[in-house]
Amino acid sequence: MSIWLAVVYITAFLLAAVGLSFLIRWYLTRLVDRRIEGFQNDLISRQVDEVENMYRQMRGWRHDFRNHIQTMLILMENGENQRLKEYLEGLNADLTEVDQVLKTGNVMADAILNSKLSLARAKGIAVNAKAKVPDQMRISDVNLCAMLGNLLDNAIEACLRVEDPEKRFIRVYIGIMKQQLYISVTNSMGKRPEKTGGRFLSSKSGRDEMARFGFGLMRIDVIAEQNGGYVNRQNEEGVFATEVMLPL
Repeated sequence: MSIWLAVVYITAFLLAAVGLSFLIRWYLTRLVDRRIEGFQNDLISRQVDEVENMYRQMRGWRHDFRNHIQTMLILMENGENQRLKEYLEGLNADLTEVDQVLKTGNVMADAILNSKLSLARAKGIAVNAKAKVPDQMRISDVNLCAMLGNLLDNAIEACLRVEDPEKRFIRVYIGIMKQQLYISVTNSMGKRPEKTGGRFLSSKSGRDEMARFGFGLMRIDVIAEQNGGYVNRQNEEGVFATEVMLPL
């Protein structure tokens, strides 16, 4: 009788263990799914903002182009060649100023930097950027864009939480230092970020404690580690700075 009782107890224990294992697995799966869903929603929202910003710029250029053509036609019809010349010179100066986009030497870096920084300017954030990026590097184009995109997304989000719009700024410097690609992104921020276990927490409260570490921050760290680089983050009153070093 005692043997059968022991068998029953052992069987019940094993069933309970299996059930608990499935419950833990289900909970962790739901947790990861929620984090991925939140990350995807953030990503889609950012992409929509960038596309809308580009669309507004294109509409503005089209509108201005029509006005310029009409003005020049009128000047030409009236024989006002000197005024037409002055108008063209002024237009050329304006176009030169508009063309001052970031040209790093790397097409992929140009695309992601100009997209993000253009969006930052459209949101009223003061931007100062200088960048030189080699065309060929150890890091893949995909990972380079992911890192730069996450760095600038974080910077833009932090700036938008600064109450005084006049104090919102982003400074970007990218160049070669000691045979490594040096990336520096400095931005204004509101309240001092929280930190635990040597890691900065995402400013988004998230739906669970794990989400507070933020996919963006983790992606930057993982990409740097995969490519033999490192990340250094510092903050002081009202300013947050991230430095990344990547072997060429």
